[in-house]
Amino acid sequence: MDEDSTVAQDVSADPTRDRQDEDQLLPQLVAHLREHRSKVREEWETRIQDANLLHAMTPKEMAAETTSVYDNYVEVLETGSVEALQHYAQDLSERIIPRGVETDEVVGIVLLLRDVLARSLFEKYQKDFPLLNRVLDAYEPAANRIANTVAVSFVDERERVIRQQQDAIRELSTPVLPVRERLLILPIIGVLDKERARQLTEQLLTGIRTHRAKVVVIDITGSPDVDEAVANHLVRTVDASRLMGASVIITGLSPKIAETLVTIGVDLSKMNTIGDLQGGLEEAERLLGYTVRRPDGSAGQ
Repeated sequence: MDEDSTVAQDVSADPTRDRQDEDQLLPQLVAHLREHRSKVREEWETRIQDANLLHAMTPKEMAAETTSVYDNYVEVLETGSVEALQHYAQDLSERIIPRGVETDEVVGIVLLLRDVLARSLFEKYQKDFPLLNRVLDAYEPAANRIANTVAVSFVDERERVIRQQQDAIRELSTPVLPVRERLLILPIIGVLDKERARQLTEQLLTGIRTHRAKVVVIDITGSPDVDEAVANHLVRTVDASRLMGASVIITGLSPKIAETLVTIGVDLSKMNTIGDLQGGLEEAERLLGYTVRRPDGSAGQ
């Protein structure tokens, strides 16, 4: 390696030089990108459409969002602060996630913007190759930091939305319903896994306290099967409800669930089980002191 190559290598590897270049060149880049804002943004939007990204948006919405992203992007290049971009990325995610925009689309449009801006810089500085290299060395770390910030913010928001949707689905699938004064019914539909069983207990105990319930009917007709861990959790739910002052009636036990309860050695004397929901409601009303009358007018026994 000759002396000139060694000197060039030492200069390019100097972090102080890189920092000085970034401080000196980024303001020039920002000025250039603002001056050519319309042209560069339109080129970026065209490439987004060619890549079939953000197809869930109307042309008007895409124009508005790409303008906002572009301006936020350039601002981060100017200030070095990603906080404003993080807030914008979160707001953008809240708007577009419900419309079906996927993570790869968001990452894709940010990478396209990075490339479009790099091409614009190449056109400006192509006659001075050494300067172009310094410009790109200053631009690329900032551009990669921006792309990473947007991607992470979008993924975080998407995960939050998914968790929120899952919680809402669970609440809908395990509703605690007041039937009459001091009487609640909890119909369980679908697979009862450990997470749903835990949520079931929380909702039920909250419902008992809120409605001052004395009797709860848990109907598991719509749950085809439970494993041993969930069966044990169901027993603990009955015990916890009893501590809260409410009797529990379980209806709709399938033969398989009944077999599971016997296999794990549940003390069945602690569980009040009735064959079907109608019978469970009649038993609950008797426990509450109501007179149960059949359709023919006769009193139930």
